[in-house]
Amino acid sequence: WYFQVSAIQKVIEAILKGRRRILLNMATGTGKTFVAFQIVWKLLESKYFRRVLYLADRNFLRDQAYNEFGPFKDARAVIEEGKAPKNRDVYFSIYQAMYSGDEEKRSYQQYSPDFFDLIIIDECHRSGYGTWKEILDYFKNAVHLGMTATPKQTDNIDTYAYFGEPIFSYSMGKAIEDGFLAPFHIYRNFTNIDREGLHIQEAIYQGAQIFIPEEADLKEIYTLEDFEREITIPDRTSKICEHLAKLLETFGPLQKTIVFCVNMEHAALVCKELQNHFSHLGYSDYAVRIVSEEMSAKEIYEKFRDSEKTTPVIATTVDLLTTGVDIPSVRNLVFLKPLGSKVYFKQHIGRGCRIDPITNKYFFRIIDYVKAVRLLDEWDYPGGAEPQKIVEGPFDISIEGLVISHQDQKPIDNARIVAQLGPNMQRIAKTNEQGKFVLSQLPHSPITLHITKQGFRSREKTITPSPELSPILIELKLEKPPAEKITIKGIEVHIAEETKIFLTADGKTLTDAEYIEYSKEGVVKRALTLKQLYQIWLNAEQRQKFLQDLEKESINPESLALLLKRPDADHFDILAHITFNAPIFSRDERANGFINKKADFIQALGPKSQEVILALLDKYRLAGIEELSRPEVFEIPPFDKFGYIRGVAEIFGSLDNLKNAIQQLEHGLYGEVGGFK
Repeated sequence: WYFQVSAIQKVIEAILKGRRRILLNMATGTGKTFVAFQIVWKLLESKYFRRVLYLADRNFLRDQAYNEFGPFKDARAVIEEGKAPKNRDVYFSIYQAMYSGDEEKRSYQQYSPDFFDLIIIDECHRSGYGTWKEILDYFKNAVHLGMTATPKQTDNIDTYAYFGEPIFSYSMGKAIEDGFLAPFHIYRNFTNIDREGLHIQEAIYQGAQIFIPEEADLKEIYTLEDFEREITIPDRTSKICEHLAKLLETFGPLQKTIVFCVNMEHAALVCKELQNHFSHLGYSDYAVRIVSEEMSAKEIYEKFRDSEKTTPVIATTVDLLTTGVDIPSVRNLVFLKPLGSKVYFKQHIGRGCRIDPITNKYFFRIIDYVKAVRLLDEWDYPGGAEPQKIVEGPFDISIEGLVISHQDQKPIDNARIVAQLGPNMQRIAKTNEQGKFVLSQLPHSPITLHITKQGFRSREKTITPSPELSPILIELKLEKPPAEKITIKGIEVHIAEETKIFLTADGKTLTDAEYIEYSKEGVVKRALTLKQLYQIWLNAEQRQKFLQDLEKESINPESLALLLKRPDADHFDILAHITFNAPIFSRDERANGFINKKADFIQALGPKSQEVILALLDKYRLAGIEELSRPEVFEIPPFDKFGYIRGVAEIFGSLDNLKNAIQQLEHGLYGEVGGFK
């Protein structure tokens, strides 16, 4: 493919020009491993390089690369714990194996620092916590080639800080446009309790049974992020699986499907439910769980990914199938696990984007029960934070410390202290029998210490090393046994909302342009001018009815934001843009504008009132203006520390004062629109 040729040429040209750190950004499914093979083949065949190390973070990713490099035959070798072959050309390993062994006798230290000419770091955005940085520091004279499928985001920015900007980029959106990756259809579904939250008192009134472990604290309301983490709701899981089964029956009950679950127990329950729903098909392995604790996970995965095998059809997992795995035949990606990271979400999406002619798969579906599709964007590099700077020396400071038990004040031996100096830069030490440790070669800038010991709760501590710094005392508390989750049974759960978005011409009722035009007509029926839309928007009741009326006609601002590739935009701006060609502003831009233009309003408030207003702004940034109109917003952190809505109202003097402040906040967010207020 043309972009693979370009990627190969760009990397080789950079190497020939003497560049030592190189980043290659190519969307999942566009052949990063194949490109890596071609680069290595050309460099070794020309004798420009002699030996290459390919690093991954999981065994099956390492094995996939090993197989991709098949033409090297016996010139390949795998470095495993306790095995350090040295008579091959291309070596494959994982970070854990390279880092195994005692201090000063790590596996990677069995090789001379100049042994490898090129080190390839696969899925380098996942290789945090400093492990690969320490290995790369040892082999600092080699060329370091990082490969990733994710654009620059705040949660992987350290990768870009180390490697620099990509030498070549090929986004998922471009790959879809070029026809190399499959486009997607979106199916958004919410249950009533996902949308409204689970109110415990209401559930009890309805006759629900609640099983509360001894040490568990029952909250008044549970939201989507709490489900299956703090509270187990079998009725919700059952209803979602029932709804999902109906969808899969419609799509084709033998289409490969991955279901992303909250945890291993949740994955097991979903697997059991779906197996039962499709038991009439007669396959004992129709639905399987692929998680790390399954002894046969690799064998199950290999069978699942085989396009020519009928079963397994459904795989439930937590995160084992999120990165680097190659399953071209997957047609459905189901999200039952709430996600907050765009990088992480795109890793999940990558499982479905491959085209598979064997099964005639040329598009895939995203079936979302947890609002995950809000994380979709242009799939290219977004604007935002600048890369963090690599910490510079001198590294000439040593510090001492003591780790003791909080309960009995006795020293703790063999505790692990990791000093995070900067992006993927660490120093590591362990305590001796007296609980003492020494960290050397530290910079003069702030560092973060991560202290861990089995049986104790981990701690973090930020310090600034200096020659005058006194020995550090760190207390660790005993780890509490894992808390049992609350279980609630006998509540009413139903699918409260369903939205279908077809993003391609295959089998859809509306093209993107037609859907936007249809939505524009729906807005105009209710607001003939931008001023009318603005006036509706500033009235919470009118705005709510307006949005509900649009929803009844399947006009969804979130869906439109996805089509416009502006999921960060305020819903008012999305509707105003498609209808009246108004400019689009992001929620961040509006929130920052409020802070700047309404500084007098904020300063006039008391300290706690200011904290409340700024917290509400954060809720707006995350979920939009509708979040401010929901009384339930005060039932979740950080408002719990103020005493929920009653306590917040007391801070403002009365409930009416609080409502007035929220109204001023809503009005201030939109400022002037089109010259009117």
